Amino acid sequence: MKKQAILFLLFCLLCSISVIRAADTIFIRETQIPVLIERVDNVLFCLRLDAKESKVLNEIVLDFGKDTNVSAIQSVKLYYSGTEALQDKRKRRFAPVEYISSHTPGKTLAANPSYSIQKAEVSNPQNRVVLVANQNLFPGINFFWVSLQMKLEASLDTKVMAVVTSVTLDGKEALLDIASRHGIEHRMGVGVRHAGDDNSAAYRIPGLVTTNEGTLLGVYDVRYNNSVDLQEHVDIGLSRSIDGGKTWEKMRLPLAFGEEGGLPSAQNGVGDPAILVDTKTNNVWIVAAWTHGMGNQRAWWSSHPGVDMNHTAQLVLAKSTDDGKTWSAPINITEQVKDPSWYFLLQGPGRGITMDDGTLVFPTQFIDSTRVPNAGIMYSKDRGKTWKMHNYARTNTTEAQAAEIEPGVLMLNMRDNRGGSRAVATTKDLGETWAEHESSRKALQEPVCMASLISVKAKDNILNRDLLIFSNPNTTKGRRDITIKISLDKGVTWLPEYQLLLDEGDNWGYTCLTMVDKETIGILYESSVAHITFQAIKLKDIVCLDS
Repeated sequence: MKKQAILFLLFCLLCSISVIRAADTIFIRETQIPVLIERVDNVLFCLRLDAKESKVLNEIVLDFGKDTNVSAIQSVKLYYSGTEALQDKRKRRFAPVEYISSHTPGKTLAANPSYSIQKAEVSNPQNRVVLVANQNLFPGINFFWVSLQMKLEASLDTKVMAVVTSVTLDGKEALLDIASRHGIEHRMGVGVRHAGDDNSAAYRIPGLVTTNEGTLLGVYDVRYNNSVDLQEHVDIGLSRSIDGGKTWEKMRLPLAFGEEGGLPSAQNGVGDPAILVDTKTNNVWIVAAWTHGMGNQRAWWSSHPGVDMNHTAQLVLAKSTDDGKTWSAPINITEQVKDPSWYFLLQGPGRGITMDDGTLVFPTQFIDSTRVPNAGIMYSKDRGKTWKMHNYARTNTTEAQAAEIEPGVLMLNMRDNRGGSRAVATTKDLGETWAEHESSRKALQEPVCMASLISVKAKDNILNRDLLIFSNPNTTKGRRDITIKISLDKGVTWLPEYQLLLDEGDNWGYTCLTMVDKETIGILYESSVAHITFQAIKLKDIVCLDS
């Protein structure tokens, strides 16, 4: 019996030795942001370690999900990013700085070497990746992060799932504390426009359509000097894709006024575009606000009553008859649609639509004679030759998007200055009269920001259901959590199970949607990783009706 007792004690001792762990815990946060295919680094995991006793981080083991196509991955890297400021300790940050800038020209594609030291890299990885660091730790908080680089030929449909399975400290396995939700699918994206591209400091205000030929046309502000709104040196840029958004042609400038009227280009800015495909002809229209003069002050306050260009912003169009390849000279329609008592008339921005009966519709906004903004629509019954406006849908609203929810019935979804939620109204007579929709100020939260709304008929999508698709920063404060939502009941409800979070990071928040094909949503938006980002999302990744 004594011998058996000794053997049992030895067995227990061996068992206890086998589960001895490192003294310190690793806190891990997995990101939910677009993985840009062109980037050398994408932040996948952030790690926070309070080194109370540990001296060395030996290695990190990462496992990719069985459904992940690892052949599309170029490399996985481990970076060490130093320590935390003592005054920040209570904030429990997972990163001391932004490791890859989205706003600094020329520094948007790779980790800033001033902020991170590369400790390991595994190229052409298998499903299990061992990142050997042997990094000496400083007493207190230490930061690490895992980077993902995709191969340039990776498909936009590629999804990556990964988990940190173990971290070794001083030769012992550490306890892991996961601070993010499980099962995150990392989706691919393309930075259509980065800070510094074509010598422009910033790109903003995306609009996106699909032509009858299946071509994607994306428009945006080219803000050369900085990111501020008009009045500044701003042109309307356009990017064109014929392969579903994987690649984009060299930027075009459909609207640019240069030194018109003898004024500097910074006092001839044109911006905030909306784009529309006339589905009956495949002609494409862009509408934008041209601001002439104004002394480089913000046009929102510097545009005044009147209709001439020396007093008020001008509403101008450009037209393409060759699938977005070339564009007409500017067409000024200010006198057609602007009440001279208004201070400022401009478009959506984002996109316009062609109604079932062929009517062309652009959302609009105007600052009235009392300095209050109001959202409405303008329309053309003659293929864009002439345009008209009626009444606003709701006061104290600005940027809006329109969708035809039934033949002849338009829904206007509006940014509301009261904050917290979107205003929604409908019209059956092109804006002569409006009715508040039952979802208004209830169903769709917002932090006061532009949003996107498109209507997709059952015959035009793989789900064979009439759909309303919406996107915006899904918050009430702060622009982040860019989310796509789908309604199956003409916008009455937006169920949580029919929503997909794309980008949790802080960003400017503007989005624009289109259908790439019957099964794919395209979204062009101001993301946390590039000024203008494109992603392609399968409808069935948001709504699955197979059961």
